[in-house]
Amino acid sequence: MQANNRKILHDLFDAYYFARKNKRGTSSQLKFEIEYEKRLLELGREITSGSYVISKSSCFISFKPLKREIFAADFRDRIIHHLIFNYINPIFDSSFIDDSYSCRKGKGTLCGIKRLDHFIRSCSQNYKSDCYVLKLDIKGYFMSIDKNILYKKIEEKMNKSKDVNGEVKVKAGYVFDTVWLLNLISQTIFHDPTKHCVVKGSKENWQGLPKSKSLFGAKLDTGLPIGNLTSQLFGNVYLDDFDHFVKYELGCKYYGRYVDDMVIVHKDKEYLKSIIPTIRQYLKDKLLLDLHPKKIYLQHINNGVLFLGAFIKPYRLYIRNKTKTSFYKKIQEFNGVLKKGEVEVVGTVETVGKNNRRAVACVNSYLGMMGHFNTYKLRKKMILGYLDPKFKEIININEGFTKVGLKRVNISPFH
Repeated sequence: MQANNRKILHDLFDAYYFARKNKRGTSSQLKFEIEYEKRLLELGREITSGSYVISKSSCFISFKPLKREIFAADFRDRIIHHLIFNYINPIFDSSFIDDSYSCRKGKGTLCGIKRLDHFIRSCSQNYKSDCYVLKLDIKGYFMSIDKNILYKKIEEKMNKSKDVNGEVKVKAGYVFDTVWLLNLISQTIFHDPTKHCVVKGSKENWQGLPKSKSLFGAKLDTGLPIGNLTSQLFGNVYLDDFDHFVKYELGCKYYGRYVDDMVIVHKDKEYLKSIIPTIRQYLKDKLLLDLHPKKIYLQHINNGVLFLGAFIKPYRLYIRNKTKTSFYKKIQEFNGVLKKGEVEVVGTVETVGKNNRRAVACVNSYLGMMGHFNTYKLRKKMILGYLDPKFKEIININEGFTKVGLKRVNISPFH
């Protein structure tokens, strides 16, 4: 292979290791792992020669945390998604506003929650003066993204970033030619995953799902599949100009966005009312998007605001009731397994089964998330009040009820 092709192959291996991190054990990943070096060589030749073809996706309905349509790409296509992400994310991430929280290193939902709490405290001088919170949502965001507008944004940014040789160099150490990469990005964006996809689950699962939430009802060259890494990045790219418009042209100092959930804090309620039509018009004219008419929230800060799974009240942060209910149901599920006699408190740590570790990991994920909020009494109640005593025999609980761990002895697996 030529030097440039060898560099691409090296980057493909990087992308492969990223892609398999959270997909170990899936059928498509295991299939690819057999002779993976040979398969990566083949994939490298395909993308540089322009013969790469996207494989069939698997489509299903996910019911948690809310009902939505998911398209799961084949593992080899996931590698391509990571390759694209590794190449272009450094270019776009540097231009995003600080308060864009989705799919960014060091950001996320917890960052968004804490930033909104900071916005409210700063704007109200720590709740000493009035201020208001405006929340907005885009109707069927991912299903409404115009692919032509999206690709043009990416193409323009890439062309501005390339040198005289047509190459782009990014801080992460990646160097790439814009021609073949733009072809790969174009193929990824304009691919229609509904064609020849493998539908998993019952057709009844789609009942009640609005058309604006499904790619099967999307217009031509419109909509991105939820479930792809590239879709998350492209979602941020699509709204980047809008973020700058709100932050700098409208002068909304206290503005943040997670995917299509937008929040603005301001002292003047009438000002917030006045910018809603302006925002609606910008989204419609520039991005062919619609504000969700039933998801416009404007309230005084004393009423509290629900944002990204947290309820922010004066001086306090609470988790929402859905999270409490979900945690309680998980605990009841574990208790049900124990009542069936599917665990014996004997053996050593070497005999611990996957279900034991999965149960502990699940409990810890809830406890870890809840530990960022005012939930000490709730955590204590969940562990001491609801968790079966038999389960507590095989775990250690830390003093603050923020973590549990399997004991080193007297453990056996769930069968």
